[in-house]
Amino acid sequence: MDWLQTVIIAIVEGLTEFLPVSSTGHMIIAQSVLGIESTPFVKAFTVIIQFGAILSVIVLYWRKFFYPETMRTKGYTWWQAIWRFYLKLIAGVLPAVVLGLAFNDFIESNLGNVTLVAVMLILGGIFMLFCDRIFNKGTFNEPSYKKAFIIGIVQCISMIPGVSRSMATIVGGMSQKLTRRAAAEFSFFLAVPTMLGATCLETYKLVFHGDGNILLQGNNMPMLILGSIVAFIVAMAAIKFFIDYVSKYGFAAFGWYRIIVGAVIIVLGLLGVDMQIE
Repeated sequence: MDWLQTVIIAIVEGLTEFLPVSSTGHMIIAQSVLGIESTPFVKAFTVIIQFGAILSVIVLYWRKFFYPETMRTKGYTWWQAIWRFYLKLIAGVLPAVVLGLAFNDFIESNLGNVTLVAVMLILGGIFMLFCDRIFNKGTFNEPSYKKAFIIGIVQCISMIPGVSRSMATIVGGMSQKLTRRAAAEFSFFLAVPTMLGATCLETYKLVFHGDGNILLQGNNMPMLILGSIVAFIVAMAAIKFFIDYVSKYGFAAFGWYRIIVGAVIIVLGLLGVDMQIE
């Protein structure tokens, strides 16, 4: 992977990670079009640069993470407000941790299943065409502990490649009567511990790989730093756009987009293009 490919992959990651369009599907297309060989470093790179995307959420919503609104609106102390916020994140992440460990072999074996990714993109897209009508009465601006846990359970559907973690958590939030904005924002918050865990795991694999510390080989470290910076900048823009757009217009456009991307993957496969990323 060269420097230009590094920037392009980071842009794709930043654009798609928080949108309900499946970053995995886009990585399949990007790596195929760019002719990037799926080495251990490349596989880890696509995960580790999520650290930049994580930082974009923390920067944009720093008050939520360090100075929760409930201190001002409900008179909680700082510790009470922080505890309430992070306990909800724990409740939302816990199902993914438990089921992720239980079904790790299934997830690993199907991560590069291009056909499955394409089918789930299309099915998810069809669902998103109608989700605004199905869940159109959201009134809550933040989830309760119970709602956060249920959203976490729904998030586990995204363990199927192509579903999109963002789509699953947003739909889960809307099913719990959150407004579209609140559901999208809670999806961003849940992404932080989820993606941070994945980033740490992949970094560990690179450092303690059987062939030596891959992280320090060649330009790998500078590429990771550049990719994370690009992903951070692009993700900030993507989040701002997504929140404004979905609050006004809903999710139908993203549904059509998913259907098109899934169809493109299937067509490329039928034309004999090697789309495997394993």
